[in-house]
Amino acid sequence: MKASPVRTRLQVFLVEDATAVRRKIAEALSAIPDVSVIGEAEDAASALTGIAQSGADVAVVDLRLASGSGLELLSLLADEQPSVVTVVLTNHSAAPFRTACQRAGAHFFFDKTSEFEAACEAIEALVNRRAVPAR
Repeated sequence: MKASPVRTRLQVFLVEDATAVRRKIAEALSAIPDVSVIGEAEDAASALTGIAQSGADVAVVDLRLASGSGLELLSLLADEQPSVVTVVLTNHSAAPFRTACQRAGAHFFFDKTSEFEAACEAIEALVNRRAVPAR
């Protein structure tokens, strides 16, 4: 019997309060082969609902949101949707923020200004891991 490949297209949901920044992130992520930005939100409550309804594989989360916080969202996702990979992309990158995000269940943490390319590379690596054929 022939092995069928797993779904390789990575479904990404963006959570960012600034519309212009969200557009730029979506554009950059959509340029990565096999990445689809399937939803966006600017607050924690809409994000939690949108991530669940969309079947997102990855949530890219800023810490500062229009209402609620990215940290709160990370905790809720870890509890309610543990299969979603969480990538924090924020300007609040001091060590205490990194530690708090790690404790809340974040899988990755990047400074929006200085580590944006590294964040894109991490998402590309997630795509590449999915491209391995199922056995």
